[in-house]
Amino acid sequence: MNPHAPSLRGSLPPEGADRPWGGPAAGRSASVAVIGAGNMGGAMVERLCAQGWPVVVCDIAPQRQQQALAAGAQLADMPEAAAQVLTASGALIVCVVDAAQSHEVLFGPRGAASAMQAGQAVVLCPTIAPNDTEALAAALAQRGIGCIDAPMSGGPARARDGSMSLMLAAAPDLLQRHADLLQTMSSRRFTISERAGDGARTKLVNNLLAGINLVGAAEVMALAERLGLDLPTTLDVIEQSSGQSWIGSDRMRRAIGGDFEPRAHVTLLEKDTRLAVQAAQAVGFDGPLGARAAEAFAQAHAAGLADRDDAALLLWLRGQRR
Repeated sequence: MNPHAPSLRGSLPPEGADRPWGGPAAGRSASVAVIGAGNMGGAMVERLCAQGWPVVVCDIAPQRQQQALAAGAQLADMPEAAAQVLTASGALIVCVVDAAQSHEVLFGPRGAASAMQAGQAVVLCPTIAPNDTEALAAALAQRGIGCIDAPMSGGPARARDGSMSLMLAAAPDLLQRHADLLQTMSSRRFTISERAGDGARTKLVNNLLAGINLVGAAEVMALAERLGLDLPTTLDVIEQSSGQSWIGSDRMRRAIGGDFEPRAHVTLLEKDTRLAVQAAQAVGFDGPLGARAAEAFAQAHAAGLADRDDAALLLWLRGQRR
C-alpha cells in the first residue's frame, strides 16, 4: 500500500443523484478541498455540498468530520490527501484559526502544498497578519500555486446560506478562474486589490471595529443593569436608535438570555484585535479605542472566559466568572 496515497472516507454518489451532489452545480469539473471545518468552515462545507460541489474535508475533530460526512463531503485524513484528489483546476480552502495553523496545513509534514499542482489555487480565509498572508502567497507562488487572500465575515449562518462577506485580494485572472466557487461561497464579495495581504488588512480593520462595538455594547448593557434598567427593553431602544450595531445586538441578545455557548470564542476577537493593533503600530497609528478593546478581550480571557462565546464580555463586565 502506498503510504502517500489519499485516505478518503465517503464517496461520490452516482451521476444525477439527488442533493447534495445533484444540486444546481452538479457537473462542474472543479473540485474543492476544505481544510478546517469548524464553525465557519463547516458552514461553508454545507453550503458547497448543497450547491452540488464535490467537496473533500480535512479536520482533526471527530465531530466536525461527522458533520462534513452528513453534509455530503468526503473525508481526508491529512491536508496532503485532500489536495491529492483535487482536479487540475481545483481549489483548496484554508479555514483554520491562525497563521501558524495555516502554515502547518500548507507546508508542514503531509501539508497540502506538497500535493498541489501548478495552476491550482489556495483560498486563504483565516484572519491573520498581512505579512503572514504575503509570506504564504509568496511560498505558494514559488510552486506555481495561486493564492486568493479571502478573509470572511458574517458568522456561520451567513456562511451556510452564502451571504457572508468575502474580502478578496488576488490577480484578476485568478479571481475569474474561480469565480463560480467564490460566487457560491458568497453573494457579498468585495475585490480589494491585486495585492495579497490587502484582504487581511481590510479584515483587521473590520474586526477591530467589531471588537470596539462589542466591548462598547457589553459596557453599556452592564451599566444599564447597574442603573436598574430592564436589559431587553434597553436593547430594544438601542437597536432602533443611534447606538445600534449588528454585533452588539447579536451578542447581547444571547447574553441577556444567558446563552454563552461558543459560536465565536473570546479568543478569536482577542487575536483579531491584537493583530489589528499591531498593524496600526507598524504604520505609526495610535488610535484611542483599538488598544483598549484588545485589552478588554485579553482581560476576559485571563478571567477564565476564553472558551466561552464572546458575548461573555457581559459576564466579565458584571464581574462574574464561570
